[in-house]
Amino acid sequence: MSSHPIAETVASLMPRAQQELAELVAFQSVADWAQFPRSESEKAAAWVAGALRAEGFQDVALLDTPDGTQSVYGYLPGPEGAPTVLLYAHYDVQPPLDEAAWVSPPFELTERDGRWYGRGAADCKGGFIMHLLALRALKADGGVPVAVKVIVEGSEEQGTGGLQQYAEAHPELLTADAIVIGDAGNFRTGLPTVTATLRGMTLLKVRIDTLAGNLHSGMFGGAAPDALAALIKVLDSLRAEDGSTTVDGLAADGVWEGLQYPEEDFRADAKVLDGVELIGDGTVADRLWARPAVTVLGIDCPPVIGATPSVHASAGALISLRIPPGADVQEAIKLLEAHLRAHTPWKARLELEVVGQGQPFQADTSSPAYASMAAAMEVGYPGQQMQISGMGGSIPLCNALTSLYPEAEMLLIGLSEPEAQIHAVNESVSPDELERLSVVEALFLVNYARSKQV
Repeated sequence: MSSHPIAETVASLMPRAQQELAELVAFQSVADWAQFPRSESEKAAAWVAGALRAEGFQDVALLDTPDGTQSVYGYLPGPEGAPTVLLYAHYDVQPPLDEAAWVSPPFELTERDGRWYGRGAADCKGGFIMHLLALRALKADGGVPVAVKVIVEGSEEQGTGGLQQYAEAHPELLTADAIVIGDAGNFRTGLPTVTATLRGMTLLKVRIDTLAGNLHSGMFGGAAPDALAALIKVLDSLRAEDGSTTVDGLAADGVWEGLQYPEEDFRADAKVLDGVELIGDGTVADRLWARPAVTVLGIDCPPVIGATPSVHASAGALISLRIPPGADVQEAIKLLEAHLRAHTPWKARLELEVVGQGQPFQADTSSPAYASMAAAMEVGYPGQQMQISGMGGSIPLCNALTSLYPEAEMLLIGLSEPEAQIHAVNESVSPDELERLSVVEALFLVNYARSKQV
């Protein structure tokens, strides 16, 4: 770690950061009221608002967004004439999945083997703590040199677009010269990285009906159309033999020209079992950052335990389609829907419902903000230069902000490096990464303020 005074301040603040992250992780803030109480998310939002008030933020507000969740906003004035920087994170988290598979409780921050484990530790409660650390270090070093807006979303993981819709209805709220999205991650631990592209996404519910009710498979099987079999055929049509995504009419031959992802590293990061092949063609970077990817997220059908010898009348699935930069999400949805209809067998009845969507994103890496970030990363990560990568995930808000504020420079950094295992069991954050990136963000704000001085 650098011996810069800001780095020394951040290091001294790390015990407090760990305690605060533990408090925030303890809230079971999954923005799905069918799984977790709304009150848990409301408590997390209140905690974030309290933290902003304690740092001197003004106009702190719990914004009731159209999807029924709350985003937290605050404004910290800066010196006269200074630029404004918007810092983003989200406090909502993915559900813990199989809690029995967690080594330690998912909503209890636990230190183990040099990492802090807990749901949201990296994605993205840790991102909010990173923002706090950076601002505290600047205040201790003479003051924050820019005006700061903070927005902490309450439903990013659900993809329901509440903050996006709120921002579009209140476009003056989040205006800024630069935007730092704290919801990405380094390509590898210790390798400073800015994410320049994001795939867009859509979530589509599929339901197939063939019969008025289930039938005895002995008496009717072989002639009665089985809805589950029809669904399996439809889902299978979305992949080629090598596993590549195949949606009729949707381009799937993009090439990633930047930082590459060695296959052996990807296999280790993804924990691919020995002997199991990767899917798709092209480089790993092509597949992750430049091409579409379909995933079946869930299927509604009887479980094996308790299953009866029946021909099924209905079956359903939830499908995710990730869309690379250069493609339009609305066009991709039309192609996906047309594909599913064209590949539904036996004239089975098909119902489709779009339940989430977001456009892909591509940043301008030639902007002054990127130069300011590169200089900051060289200090925060001595001997390393900033890398620019893509990310296969989606942050729908990015495109909304780009549309609302086309002149704003946007950078994506964060704590979700591969070892963090975000969205999986045993999610964790590296405290070293939290410390370094907090230093980086603080120095970025200093550099960016200087770059805007006349």
